[in-house]
Amino acid sequence: MTMTEEIRTRLQAAFDPYELEVVDDSESHRGHAGFREGGESHFNVRIRAAAFAGLSRVARHRAVHKALGDVVPRIHALALDVSD
Repeated sequence: MTMTEEIRTRLQAAFDPYELEVVDDSESHRGHAGFREGGESHFNVRIRAAAFAGLSRVARHRAVHKALGDVVPRIHALALDVSD
């Protein structure tokens, strides 16, 4: 399973989002810190789910990080766009 698939699978299971986009943006960071040949180091995630209703931005981000668990230390960068 690729890192993109693992992120998507974990977020789908945790939040049952009505919108989920996971983009491996690693190639645009070539030559920068954390870049790895073959990608899977920098990700952009856009997620929309009812589970985030009433949560602050910080709480939403914490929930995503918790759902991803051991994925987070294995990547270099994770940009989140989270809302309900």
